[in-house]
Amino acid sequence: MLVAEDVVVNQRVVSRALEKLGYEAAVVNNGREAVEAWATGRFDLILMDCQMPEMDGYAATQEIRRREAGSKRIPIVALTAHAMKGADQECYAAGMDDYLSKPIDREHLQACLQRHLSEPMADSA
Repeated sequence: MLVAEDVVVNQRVVSRALEKLGYEAAVVNNGREAVEAWATGRFDLILMDCQMPEMDGYAATQEIRRREAGSKRIPIVALTAHAMKGADQECYAAGMDDYLSKPIDREHLQACLQRHLSEPMADSA
């Protein structure tokens, strides 16, 4: 799993939550790095912050969707502090598959991952 998040504290929080759910995650700091990491083909899902330097999550998602046209589509889940009405629609319009607001709730994260990953979930601690 790939986590694209520019704030170090948020990187740690998301990584720890994923670890407790039985997942390993690689972390990148911006959308440009997320596109580069996606291109390796090593990831089964991307948790994408929406507001990042260099390339935001919306632009990164659009670039990934453009590049994967006609091939397997990776699930991309928005991670955003914007919980305002309509924020989820902006994420979906950019090509994201789901939406999680910060701070991340572990139960919501687990349910989201179960929706998008075909492999069974490891027992959570």
